[in-house]
Amino acid sequence: MEPSTPVSAPTPIKVASYNIRKAIGLDRRRKPERILQVLNELDADVVALQEADRRIGARASAIPPEMIEHESPYTAVPVESLPQSIGWHGNAVLVRKEHEIVHGEPLFLPTLEPRGAVLADIRVRGEAMRVVGMHLDLSGIYRARQARTLLDLLAERTTKLPSVLMGDINDWMTTSKALKEFEREHLCAACGPSFHTRRPVATLDRIFVSSHFAVDESGVHMSDTARRASDHLPVWASLSRCGSDTIA
Repeated sequence: MEPSTPVSAPTPIKVASYNIRKAIGLDRRRKPERILQVLNELDADVVALQEADRRIGARASAIPPEMIEHESPYTAVPVESLPQSIGWHGNAVLVRKEHEIVHGEPLFLPTLEPRGAVLADIRVRGEAMRVVGMHLDLSGIYRARQARTLLDLLAERTTKLPSVLMGDINDWMTTSKALKEFEREHLCAACGPSFHTRRPVATLDRIFVSSHFAVDESGVHMSDTARRASDHLPVWASLSRCGSDTIA
């Protein structure tokens, strides 16, 4: 009898979320190259960025698009946005260049202040998934409404895909209404406190995954550069697939 050929396990999908604070570090200097260094350290397949646009003028991307293209392994998912922006209301999704971007669009949320989310349908090593990058309101009432709106928007999609929702939800309470809304249908990865970089005590940045993923590992990226590049540390999760691409 010939020995059976061992079957290798699928490569996990690494996702990350990072509030880059418009690329302004703790030294109050805008250094997009420092953010790119952190992104390269993360080595994720998909990254959701918050505060990726400047607040004044044309609201251009805090990281020039040509820097992303030439100095990182990523490309920005195109969404309807201002000419010099890479996202929507500061939210952007970056995908490694070897993966396929199928679709991208902005999502409109009920809000008191300029907030929003972006959706990206992508294929990572041939596997389809849906990613939502978000930055929720400072108001607890509106955060809960925004969470419900995002889940409703996903539920309305004709094509259902394994999903990852991630970003700065501006809420560290484990009993918050927004967190409960997300956890009705998604698992929250145990990444840990990501704010403030000087002394991380608040778990503001979160990664939620549908039941079609298992969270193998998760954490907060705490390199020396990450501790200086923004007031938030990046959070990440390594995921394994548990089901098929399209869900009826």
